[in-house]
Amino acid sequence: MSDNKEILIEKVREFEERTGHTVDSYPDDPENTASVLNEPRYLSEPLAPEEAKRVMFARSRRTFITGSAAALIGILGWRWMRDETKTELYEKAFRFNERVSQFFYSPKRLAPEFPSDQVTRPERFNGGEGLEGEISVADWRLSVGGLAGRTDDLILTFDDIKRLPRTEMTTQFKCIEGWSTIVHWAGVRFSDFAAAYAPKNRDGSKGDVVNNPEQLMRYVYLETPDQKYFVGWDIQSILHPQTLLAYEMNGEPLRIEHGAPLRIASPTKYGIKQIKRIGRIEFTDERPPDFWAQPEYGYDWYSGH
Repeated sequence: MSDNKEILIEKVREFEERTGHTVDSYPDDPENTASVLNEPRYLSEPLAPEEAKRVMFARSRRTFITGSAAALIGILGWRWMRDETKTELYEKAFRFNERVSQFFYSPKRLAPEFPSDQVTRPERFNGGEGLEGEISVADWRLSVGGLAGRTDDLILTFDDIKRLPRTEMTTQFKCIEGWSTIVHWAGVRFSDFAAAYAPKNRDGSKGDVVNNPEQLMRYVYLETPDQKYFVGWDIQSILHPQTLLAYEMNGEPLRIEHGAPLRIASPTKYGIKQIKRIGRIEFTDERPPDFWAQPEYGYDWYSGH
């Protein structure tokens, strides 16, 4: 310990000789670090080691007591707060996060992709809402609402989806519970799907996904065939080039537990937004409901990351 102290003292002396700045030069020396940063500095009279320990202990104890009291007040205040007030605070925080995310959003900003040898196996399964019972690909139908020139839903088959340009990507799937996995997806970019089956603009005219996406209706609603699971997406996120209507996972057709025959896959949102077994898609200008954003669950509607 004494050797280290001597080395430190020697280094300080070298610094003072090289720069000409010393402890005694404060505060008149304009090049002194404390002077440059305008740092407040309070020097006490020299203290004996035991007295210095006593002073530091008193200050540490005072800081601990003050911090603990503040934390206790915060906890008690939260418990006594009305549920309606808590909900309002949550919603304000969620909306603020959403605005920040949208400010930095760009369709040119892509999530990292990974080599195929990094795909996680075995595949993890989570969330079974809306997946009850078997489903036949031959019998499955997709209803699409909010399209230009139509007052009713367009009905598509699985073959209609597979005729659209195929896209593959190996990206990270993130669950809002905190775990993640690397998945190889294959399917149709949602932007290609929307370009093929043109949605309405906000004024009711035919939308142009490629050249004028900002004029489209602002949201997309998706639900399972039994309507037991449903999500809402903002139009910007769902048109991101890495958002897929996926029908294959890790080189194989989707299994029932992973959303066969068609699901959303995107690295821009948490898993709770990546609905499985899609039965209906609707373009809308009204912010649609979302399963996990219901008051009884209280998750973020936007759920981007």
